[in-house]
Amino acid sequence: MTQDIEHQWVHVSYPECNLVTESYGFVGSQGVVNLEGVLIRPREGGRHTVFLMMHPSSTLQLLPLPGAMAQAGHSVLCMGSRYAKNDTPLIYEKVALDLGACVRYAKEVMGYKKVILLGWSGGGSLSLFYQSQAQQPSITHTPAGDPVDLTAAQLWPADGLVLEAAHRSRARCLADWIDPSVLDEDDPTRRDPRLDIYSSIQPVRAPYPADWLTEYRAAQVARIRRITARVRETLDELRRAGGAEMERGFVTHRTMADPRFLDMRIDSNDRAPGCYLGVPETVNSGPVGLARFSMLRSWLSQWSLDDSQADGETCARAITVPLLAIEHGGDDAVPQPDMRLLYEACASTDKRFELLPGANHYFKGQPEHLKKAVALIGGWAEQYERRLP
Repeated sequence: MTQDIEHQWVHVSYPECNLVTESYGFVGSQGVVNLEGVLIRPREGGRHTVFLMMHPSSTLQLLPLPGAMAQAGHSVLCMGSRYAKNDTPLIYEKVALDLGACVRYAKEVMGYKKVILLGWSGGGSLSLFYQSQAQQPSITHTPAGDPVDLTAAQLWPADGLVLEAAHRSRARCLADWIDPSVLDEDDPTRRDPRLDIYSSIQPVRAPYPADWLTEYRAAQVARIRRITARVRETLDELRRAGGAEMERGFVTHRTMADPRFLDMRIDSNDRAPGCYLGVPETVNSGPVGLARFSMLRSWLSQWSLDDSQADGETCARAITVPLLAIEHGGDDAVPQPDMRLLYEACASTDKRFELLPGANHYFKGQPEHLKKAVALIGGWAEQYERRLP
């Protein structure tokens, strides 16, 4: 039965002193972190448990899932982090503080007894990162060495986790997607044609041979590490200079070149050829490409494969609360192995894995798949709610 739903704007704020202003305008310059979101809930009922959704850099209230869940009788709180719609300065450790403020707000102010983190896409690794630090806090500094003490933050653990169409981490996605053909970070026209999958003179075509794919993957990691070395060198130079200049922005060209976009045999599933953001070659150099714009500290925190502390697979090993993992069988964004790897890494003894055959990343044009996802989540919540800690 479909229920009438309501949307309520939510504002969560807490004090914080930053050495560098990260958000433009009034909200970023008052010594207060301001978080905005929308509570979507049925007009009647749904007041005991809330599903909390947050993505490191996007807003989620317009996704099909929250509204569909509310129509099915569930409350869904979609909150943006302080970096909503601009991940250029994003520090993952601070996003954990943001999510922690929302968990606390949902219980203390809104009155919900149970909070279940619903990690969609990049929200999955964020949920795992947060929950691991809430259960076993260990982080006191960012990868750049700046103090962000999660051991003293008193993060409240969530009561359960749902991972849907989630990837292992932003850093791992970038390692899978970045274009390794770029030879000069200051001149993206200088490229190795052997590794340029969009080049008309590329000598290797899909389906790609295994030895070439191994070479390609190694070159992707090597490029990331070259950028990381440059980032650390620049940070060191700024620190040695001793002035007030503390940060520097930069562009990472050509970051959407996963061979999976062109070769459906690689990690095969039900996905359609191409990239979920558009024509792969266009997206590769377009404005929405992963990690296109970044600050030095942000690169280390969210994009560096060797430095980011927000690796979902690693964090999952600390998770002991009930878990539901839902893989989209036609996911055209998240690499096919990721959901199963996250599920298997999770330490919880109370966990369940489900596959939605044919479902694409956003349920685009797929109302029946959306309906099945809502039923899976609702059934799991009903079955396990009394057993949640």
